[in-house]
Amino acid sequence: MIMLNIHEAKTQLSRYLRGLKRGQRIVLCRRNVPIAEIVPIEGQGEPGKKPRPIGLAAGEFSVPASFFEPLPEEILAGFGEISGTTQTETGA
Repeated sequence: MIMLNIHEAKTQLSRYLRGLKRGQRIVLCRRNVPIAEIVPIEGQGEPGKKPRPIGLAAGEFSVPASFFEPLPEEILAGFGEISGTTQTETGA
C-alpha cells in the first residue's frame, strides 16, 4: 500500500497509477491523515486475461458482402449526390 499526500498525488499521479495496474493500493492523505483509498478495478490488466471483444454484439452476427456494395442511385440522390455530381452542379 502506498500512502500519498494530496499534493504529491497531484504532481506524480501518472507514476503511481502504473502501480495500480500491478495490484497496489493508494491511500490519499491530507496532512498525513488518510482520507481516501484508490484501488485497482478487478480484472483490469491481469496477465493471462482474455481481452474484451470490440463492440457490444461481437460474434453475434455477420456482415454480408452486399453491405460493402455501392448504394443505388435513388438512395445516393437523397444525400444530395447524383451520379458523382452534387445537386448544385446539376442545377437542382
